[in-house]
Amino acid sequence: MVENSGSLFYIGGDLKPEEIQPWAAALLRKREESYRSDTDGINCRPPGPKAGFGVGNLPLRILQTPGLIAILYEYQTLYRQIFTDGRALPTDPNPTWMGYSTGKWEDDTLVVTTVGYNDRTTLDLAGHPHTEALRMTERYHRVDYGHIDLQVTFDDPKTYTRPWTQHVKFNLMPEGDLIEYVCENERDKPHLVGRSGEEFRVPAETLAQYAGTYGKAPFPEVVSVENGRLMIDPGSGKIPLIAQSETSFTMEGTVVDFVKDAGGQVTGMVQHWSEGDRNFPRARP
Repeated sequence: MVENSGSLFYIGGDLKPEEIQPWAAALLRKREESYRSDTDGINCRPPGPKAGFGVGNLPLRILQTPGLIAILYEYQTLYRQIFTDGRALPTDPNPTWMGYSTGKWEDDTLVVTTVGYNDRTTLDLAGHPHTEALRMTERYHRVDYGHIDLQVTFDDPKTYTRPWTQHVKFNLMPEGDLIEYVCENERDKPHLVGRSGEEFRVPAETLAQYAGTYGKAPFPEVVSVENGRLMIDPGSGKIPLIAQSETSFTMEGTVVDFVKDAGGQVTGMVQHWSEGDRNFPRARP
């Protein structure tokens, strides 16, 4: 059994605005403004392609037989079948929540191709959409006894102008077991009403002051400025920071404050999680 050390908050950090089809960009913005109340996670629907990452940092179990690999997910007590018996992918698959997967070995790397997703799920928790044309390729490489590197490539020409790849790491849990998971997120949906406020406009020179590395190894977080907006990379992909004021931002709902000293120099970052504040001293600009 393994656990995911990656993130599903926002997987579009490497995409430029012009690489997202206009209809998809408009839908993503609409979801951002409406607190993503129409996404699969809020409505307790299966996660679709997000399962390739090991959803929600929850553990999963991989079962291997000569002609079939099964992946059991703690999240929503789901499973996937990956056929490794040489069969071809269906040419006109019946769209499903979790798609249809085949796999093959390339030296010591398991390559899995999945098609046949319906379009009712998203690629991440931020709400990046996809169509039924989505083709997902996963490359599982076992680095050593306790670690697997996974590369996930998304290719959906009806939604994005190019394929792109995300990287995930899995760590072995030698002692542990899956437990039942029942989603009840829909109980919170009635509270997700209205629209989010307009983003505060922060001058470019102010944003540049926040760029740098925060925290300490082995888990530093890197803040950068891209296309006039702050992005934060916690080690598993870039997530946009939405400005609420000149010093306060939100990261997919989590408030992030930048701290300055008496001289106006940025000295750290505080993330206000429901479990408590996390302090990140600034390592270097």
